[in-house]
Amino acid sequence: MKWNYVTHMTCRRRRSLSLVQQKGTKEFIEMKRSYHGQMSESFVVGILLCLCGGFQDAYTYVCRDKVFANAQTGNIVLLGNHLAQQDWSGAVRYAVPILAFTAGIFVAQKVHFHFGKSEKIHWRQLVLLLEIVVLFAAGFFPIGMSLPANALISFSCAMQVDSFRKIRGNAMATTMCIGNLRSATDLWCAYTETKDKKTRQRSLQYYSFILVFAIGATLGGIVTDAVGVHAVWICCIGLLISFLIMFIQEEVRDFEKLEADQKLQLELGTLADELKDIGREIKRCLGSGKIEK
Repeated sequence: MKWNYVTHMTCRRRRSLSLVQQKGTKEFIEMKRSYHGQMSESFVVGILLCLCGGFQDAYTYVCRDKVFANAQTGNIVLLGNHLAQQDWSGAVRYAVPILAFTAGIFVAQKVHFHFGKSEKIHWRQLVLLLEIVVLFAAGFFPIGMSLPANALISFSCAMQVDSFRKIRGNAMATTMCIGNLRSATDLWCAYTETKDKKTRQRSLQYYSFILVFAIGATLGGIVTDAVGVHAVWICCIGLLISFLIMFIQEEVRDFEKLEADQKLQLELGTLADELKDIGREIKRCLGSGKIEK
C-alpha cells in the first residue's frame, strides 16, 4: 500500500482550517469588543506627563539654582565643570540631584516588582501618588533650601521616566526630548522614502510630544516667576488628573495586530493537529509493516 499522505492532509487542512477560522471569527469579534488597554499608555496621560515634565525642568532652573530636574546629562556636565574648578560646594549642588535620580529609578522598580500584579490599582498609579507627595513636599522648601528641593524633584522625575516608557505602544520619554527628537526624525526620514501613513503618524506623534514638553516648560517659567517656589504644586494637579484617568480602561482600536495574531494562532493550531496525525500514521504503518518506498 502506497502512503499518499500529502493529498489527504492538504484536503484535511483546508477543511479544518475553514472550520477553525469560522469559529475564530466569532471569537475575534468578541475579542475586539472586550480587548482593552491600560490608560497609563494613553495619549491623554502622555500629554499631561509631558506638560509636567517640561514644567518641572523650567521650575528648577528658574528658582532652584539653575539645576535641571530631568536632564541629568546637563547636571553631570556641570558637575564635572565644578570639579575641574575645585568648586566643591557647586559640585555637591549637581551631585545630589544625580544621586536622587538614581534612587528614584530604584524605588520605581521596587514598586513595579511588588505591585505589578495588583488588580485593585495599577502599579503606575502608586508611582504617581508617590510623585504627588514628593513634589508637594518640595514646594515647601524656601529658595535658600534648593538642594533638598532639587533632590526631591529629581527623585520624582526618575520614577516617572522609569515607569512611563511608552505611549500607544511607542517608546516615549515624558521628562526629556532627546530620544523623542531622534525617533521623530528617524520616522520622518523613513516616511519620505516609503510614504507609509502609519510611519508619518508615529513621527508626528513624537513631534507633538516635544511641542507639549516645550509648552510645559514655557508655562513653568511663567508661573514660577509669578508664584515662586510653590509653583511646583501645579504639577501635582496634573499628576492627580493622570492618576484618576488611569482608573478608566482604554479601548484598543488597532485591531490589525490582533487579527494577525489570531490568524497565526489558527495556523499553529492546525499545524499541531497535522503533526499529531502524521505521528499516528507513521506509528500505524510501522506497526503493520506496510510502508512502501
